[in-house]
Amino acid sequence: MESLSKTKIENAMASHISRFDGQNLRYNFLKKDEFIRIPGFLPESITNQLLEILPKVEPYVHRSYLPRHKSGGSVSRFNLEHYAPLFTEVYFSRSSLDLFSQITDSKLFTCPPNDAHAYALYLYTQKGDHIGFHYDTSYYSEARYTALIGLEDDSSCKLECELYTKMHGAKTVMESIKLMPGELVFFNGDKVRHRVTPSGANERRVALTMEYVTSTKMSPYLRFVSDMKDAIAYFGFAEVWKRLIRRKL
Repeated sequence: MESLSKTKIENAMASHISRFDGQNLRYNFLKKDEFIRIPGFLPESITNQLLEILPKVEPYVHRSYLPRHKSGGSVSRFNLEHYAPLFTEVYFSRSSLDLFSQITDSKLFTCPPNDAHAYALYLYTQKGDHIGFHYDTSYYSEARYTALIGLEDDSSCKLECELYTKMHGAKTVMESIKLMPGELVFFNGDKVRHRVTPSGANERRVALTMEYVTSTKMSPYLRFVSDMKDAIAYFGFAEVWKRLIRRKL
């Protein structure tokens, strides 16, 4: 398959995303406690290219295990931008960032260059791979929004999202999702409690996660907490050292 240039990628994203009604998406986003699904969010041409280059980054998967909470593999933004920069172009797409800003009615920013979690791959490839219920708590001074895009899903895993968990008097609603290639789930990480159910033997699930914020400010203490969380639960300490080196440059 012929690779797309940076300009062609953004043009393809802009043309495709222009089909979505931002105001209607915002209405549904608010109605569902700042959560929304958008099937076919990525153009098929870009989805296919992302799938084609996955083998290039699989040697850089870091597997982690936290008893009774998490098991799986991750590839940090540093390895993606070096070995598979198409993921970088998708993350920094101006048209998608504008749509997300319209949905949230906030000016959103990409995360700073030293944030290994700004965009990453999650891989569930061994029996029992999963992540337990959690919030994507923002360590930034303001809100952080999570965008999950499906890439591969030959598994029995489900993304389960609980809505209205922090709304007083509201009944919790569960969304159970098999994330299809190119499909987007976008939500406020501090509001939506979610998990991925365990995978079975010989199954495979790969998703791209992207984070966007309303402020790029973070206190030194919370930066340290974020570093340790990423090192232990996702990318390993080598990736934290990469982040520290970038911070000093």
